[in-house]
Amino acid sequence: MEFNGRTVLITGAAGNLGRAVGSAFGALGANLVLVDRRREDLEAHGPAGPQCLMAATDLLSQEAVRSTVAAALERFACIDVLCNIAGGFRMGEAVHECPDATFDFLFDINTRSLLHSVRAVVPQMIANGGGKVVNIGAFAAQRGAAYMGAYSASKSAVIRLTEAMAAELRDKGINVNCVLPTIIDTPENRSAMPEADPARWVSPHDLAQVIVFLASDRARAIHGAALPVTGLS
Repeated sequence: MEFNGRTVLITGAAGNLGRAVGSAFGALGANLVLVDRRREDLEAHGPAGPQCLMAATDLLSQEAVRSTVAAALERFACIDVLCNIAGGFRMGEAVHECPDATFDFLFDINTRSLLHSVRAVVPQMIANGGGKVVNIGAFAAQRGAAYMGAYSASKSAVIRLTEAMAAELRDKGINVNCVLPTIIDTPENRSAMPEADPARWVSPHDLAQVIVFLASDRARAIHGAALPVTGLS
């Protein structure tokens, strides 16, 4: 799986998974467009080279996302792969007690950010005759759980949008798939759950390898998949 000459746009690139995904594609020769809210968070993980564009972008602003995509196209001419890594988790109240603020936060960060990205990127993929889109759902999105209604609903929406896009775009040479990880092994999750066994979680590196596969030519026959990624145990 080589990506020499191909350009990969990664949202949420400054986070634990975003960094792992960027490193995985970079090692395979890809041009990188690394997107996150603050440039200093992106720069904290190393300087940008000639094959890397760092773009501080508010993913909740369609105008800002379109501006970033325009800058990426000016730099690299096309975007071959879009990885929608940006997202977040929050436990909530019972559904009947859940305030609008919680629903808005989770649907904005997990769903609206994805919509803004695909609106900006997919038209040029269609014009170029193809591309790959990989979204991040969640294993927990497959069914509801107590006090996770807003989160599981927002990630379930990611799965349904993935399936819809796959049906709409497969004849245009664009593969759209998503991964459904369980708990990702990050410093933040280890701190929040000190009694848990992180060996049973999913490492960012391993999840990144699955994402790279779905973005590669080897996965050209896969459309609309929601692939569980549940760790080594």
